Amino acid sequence: MTNKIKTKSALTIIILSFTIILFTSSSKNTNIECDICVYGGTASGVIAAYSAAKMGKKVVLIEPGQYIGGMTTGGLGATDIGNKFAITGLAKMFYRDLGKHYGKFEQWTFAPSVASQLMNKYIKESNIKVIYNKRIISSKVNKRKIKTITLEDSKTHSKSPNIIISAKQYIDCTYEGDLMAKSNVSYFTGRESNEIFNETLNGVQMSVHHQFPDGVDPYIIEGDATSGYCWGVSNNKLQKEGSEDKYIQAYNFRLCWTKDKNNMVPFTKPKTYDPAKYELLARAIKASGSSKISDYLLIKKITDIDDKYDVNNSGPLSTDMIGMNYDYPEGDYNVRDKIWKEHEEYTKGLIYFLSHDSRVPEELRNAVSEYGWAKDEFQDNDYFPTQLYVREARRLNGEYIMTQNNCLGTEFVEDGIGIAAYGMDSHNCQRVVVNGMVKNEGDVQYHGFLPYHISYKSITPKREECTNLLVPVCVSSTHIAFGSIRMEPVFMVLGQSAGVAAAMAIDSNSTVQEINVKGLIAKLMNDPYLDGSTPEILVDEGEIDKIDRSLGWTKYYGGYKYSHMLAANKQRDMFFTFTPIFKKSGFYDLYFFCTSNYNVSNSLGLRVKHSDGEDIVYIKPKENLNSWTKVGSYHFTKGKIGSLTIDGSLSEGPIYADAILLVPTDS
Repeated sequence: MTNKIKTKSALTIIILSFTIILFTSSSKNTNIECDICVYGGTASGVIAAYSAAKMGKKVVLIEPGQYIGGMTTGGLGATDIGNKFAITGLAKMFYRDLGKHYGKFEQWTFAPSVASQLMNKYIKESNIKVIYNKRIISSKVNKRKIKTITLEDSKTHSKSPNIIISAKQYIDCTYEGDLMAKSNVSYFTGRESNEIFNETLNGVQMSVHHQFPDGVDPYIIEGDATSGYCWGVSNNKLQKEGSEDKYIQAYNFRLCWTKDKNNMVPFTKPKTYDPAKYELLARAIKASGSSKISDYLLIKKITDIDDKYDVNNSGPLSTDMIGMNYDYPEGDYNVRDKIWKEHEEYTKGLIYFLSHDSRVPEELRNAVSEYGWAKDEFQDNDYFPTQLYVREARRLNGEYIMTQNNCLGTEFVEDGIGIAAYGMDSHNCQRVVVNGMVKNEGDVQYHGFLPYHISYKSITPKREECTNLLVPVCVSSTHIAFGSIRMEPVFMVLGQSAGVAAAMAIDSNSTVQEINVKGLIAKLMNDPYLDGSTPEILVDEGEIDKIDRSLGWTKYYGGYKYSHMLAANKQRDMFFTFTPIFKKSGFYDLYFFCTSNYNVSNSLGLRVKHSDGEDIVYIKPKENLNSWTKVGSYHFTKGKIGSLTIDGSLSEGPIYADAILLVPTDS
């Protein structure tokens, strides 16, 4: 009996010891070393990692979730661009690759699944190690350099071993700026007062856009203040115009819908549906008398091939969940998960309300019900987008702060590593009561200025804070300037700049603040795809050393880059000649940019001089508005004149000139 007990005890000890060994082994942290660590698998993060890999560096890309591409793959199929001239390098390659899928030269709207395929293709091509479902919990900084960052499992948290990343350079490509914040780098949140940076569109702003009509009562029981406010109305008091606060512009999801019955999942009632959340919408519909779907949802067709639509916020109460994201930028992961889930439930409830509630006019209910979730999008997420549109969270307080003055062209930078071209745009930040009525506050839509350069110093922290970190998404800027910069294509451009800059910092053994920025700019310009290929040749109508024209042309702002020129051509004797400089002989595809100007001839006659002689080509500009149309493929010789002439004698009616593009080909 005693021997049996001893044997059993010994066996128990062995098993326990073995279990402890296993537990100790399985709980041991994993250490990973690399040249460049990119934190955040947004589109900017993918391009940053791809760029760094192209520069010959060992790269690790960390994505806290399970999908790469951020908003570009997460629902934003109709991204705002402003001016296509601003999209350069690998970002432009992405839209060209989309074009190949859709049978066009470039494609600017797209299905999320197609974008996802491309992002994954770039990762595979460049052999980048991607770590999914891991998020930062700490950053070890010593002598102003990030030494290591520690990651936990996003799903199991402390139950799984941590991963410790050791890199020479780090790039924060998250929408939230988490690596930046964990590294004790200073940043902004909320809206600045106009006075701080001599602005006029920052701080509190009351707009007529996306606004409630007058007369909408804020109380649960109309006219009874004791009943309390309806859901969504805050207790905030409207402050002075232009004053600062910590409010954050609204987030939403960009939805992917279809009208194709064979590829449609109908809208259904969510388990958490609460019609009280949409009471103010019912009142707004009644007050306005409008049954137009466009007054409540902004729906843009993104593809003709499979009939898909990008759905965005529009009107007084729509997909933007105004005032419900204030805790998101600084919130811990649990807080953010809660806010994310609330946005998802709110959005699904809104769609059900618009398509089923009896207070919604039948015309509007029917219009919404014509759509459904695209069955072949987000299939592993119940057809719902995988990325919350975090329009703004933290913003770096870096070596240079971009402001409204940069946007308007009253302040310039000499170290531009990207171009922004969209208007200064902010979604509403709060829903308040003004004169007894419900009103939204915070919307800004200021457009009409020229593209402007983004400073390299605006993606670098202050040198006294951190010297091996770049921040191409949460750019150093004021709230209103960020509203212009924060476009996905621009984030991709800045991601490439950051990837190349980080590699240069390693090669020169310097801080990110001390790299050769002129060399960086030259690299981005002369090797935009980072593959050593012959650069494309762009000639704009404003490059006076590369154009010749008859008298009588008038300049108009807008078009590709900054402007275009128009001639009445009444005598059919006008001409405009582009004369590019060829640094390498070879075959080129020649493109002509068709500006969105309807006051032109239905047919433009072009003369093309090339190595083998001259061709006459006719194009139809009105069929290709705001896009490149291919003129043909030609051989041009280095050092010899090749040209394209818009010939008034070959065209009837007004003619215009904007830009030409020559893309090198293999044959």
